[in-house]
Amino acid sequence: MPNPISQKHSTENKAYIITGPTSGIGRRTALDIAEYGTVVLVGRNREKLDALQTEIRQKGGNAVYVVCDLSDLESVRRATSEIVDMKLPLAGLVNNAGIMQLRPTKNARGWDMSYATNHLGPFLLTEALMPHLRDGAGVVFVVSAVEDPERKPAVSAGFRGGRYISAEASARGQWGPGGSAKPGFDAYATSKQAILAAALAFSRENTRLHINAIEPGFNPGTGLGAADASVFVRLVQQFVVPVIVPLLTPFIKILSTSKRAALEITRILIDTSGHTGVYFDERGNPMQGSVLVSDLTFQDRIAAETRTFLATHSQ
Repeated sequence: MPNPISQKHSTENKAYIITGPTSGIGRRTALDIAEYGTVVLVGRNREKLDALQTEIRQKGGNAVYVVCDLSDLESVRRATSEIVDMKLPLAGLVNNAGIMQLRPTKNARGWDMSYATNHLGPFLLTEALMPHLRDGAGVVFVVSAVEDPERKPAVSAGFRGGRYISAEASARGQWGPGGSAKPGFDAYATSKQAILAAALAFSRENTRLHINAIEPGFNPGTGLGAADASVFVRLVQQFVVPVIVPLLTPFIKILSTSKRAALEITRILIDTSGHTGVYFDERGNPMQGSVLVSDLTFQDRIAAETRTFLATHSQ
């Protein structure tokens, strides 16, 4: 696709929202986006948000933040209202926040934490914000190719693809048969499959916007799932991975870094060529998802069942 980053856009009258901006890919993307307009930082940790806001301002950019826990629907609704009340010229949204738990947990409502954080929260946030995005605004969903049961690297790592039954079953942490032997993998793969299907459904429903998704590649330095990892694994992620991974990325296609992923995400977000409904790979090239997620009927089913679930559990 064209390289819109080769010439910086005017930062006037533009604001971009990004979730999960305080670490990994999200942090790098927030810093990149700040070169194109005001960044609305949406995350759980107020102290980290405040520190990132300060850093962006010190670099000459502009940032505001909203505290939001995507696993909590009321928190998402409050965050949406705060963002809308800012009356900013919203030119884009990056749904980056996500978790992968090695051992599944539940949120306050008893719902699977991965499904709530990776699918329900971003779905609700996006639907609520879309009417307030300017014409031609970009919406980017950061997803994962582990949703595809035929994806060889994912299968080798122990994933067996998305195991979707229904929105209600997913919230309960129930997945279809034939899944992974590793706790948490089915929840992650299914939640990412659901939000990818929803993104593609959104793109067909909302032609006023440019809605796309991206597989950011395997980023072992992002700390995804680090809260469940051992001390040794966390130390490797912090000190060894940042040195080794950049040396290997030219030779291993799926391997990437936060810097590289952020470049592609920003490129897609601000692209003015009109691409919509495209699923991009870690190199910024169009790719195919699983057979199931590519099925328009499945995409519409995910969107419809999620809307019903959210309406049923609105209080």
